[in-house]
Amino acid sequence: MRPVVPVRVHGVAILAPDDETPVMLLRETAGERRWLPISIGMPEANALVAAHQRVEHPRPDTIQLIGHVIGAFGRRVRRVEVTALHEGVFHADLVLDDGVRISARPSDAVALGLRAEAPIEVDEEVLAVAAVELELSDEPNREPDVEREIETFRARLDEATPEDFEDRPPE
Repeated sequence: MRPVVPVRVHGVAILAPDDETPVMLLRETAGERRWLPISIGMPEANALVAAHQRVEHPRPDTIQLIGHVIGAFGRRVRRVEVTALHEGVFHADLVLDDGVRISARPSDAVALGLRAEAPIEVDEEVLAVAAVELELSDEPNREPDVEREIETFRARLDEATPEDFEDRPPE
């Protein structure tokens, strides 16, 4: 079994002023506190924000519908795993309570996981290749300066090259 790292959804952001592409920001919950940016579409960003904020629509959106279908079959989402990065595309699995794994886009899997209150994890190899590390204050009782974190994150992304996100063999 490959090592996975717990993360939380930090939010959705537009990181580059000249690019309207939303980015889902996942942040390691312990240890190095790495950030994993995953580009997503605008509809997926809206669904993710709605799931994160626990918005209940008058009629189920697609994410809620899929959750209802999973429940109707007597199953529940046990956890979400971002499993791989191949040719610049992230892959994820929904892991159900009976161990069945369902391949999904990370944005959909994370939105379903948020709705199901399931833990979200990222394969260590994916973090090793695609995560960005930020220097943050560890002072107790001090909220991080989110705007400063995002600016630092943007600066790091500006320095990134496509080669930084290529698949690499495990060391």
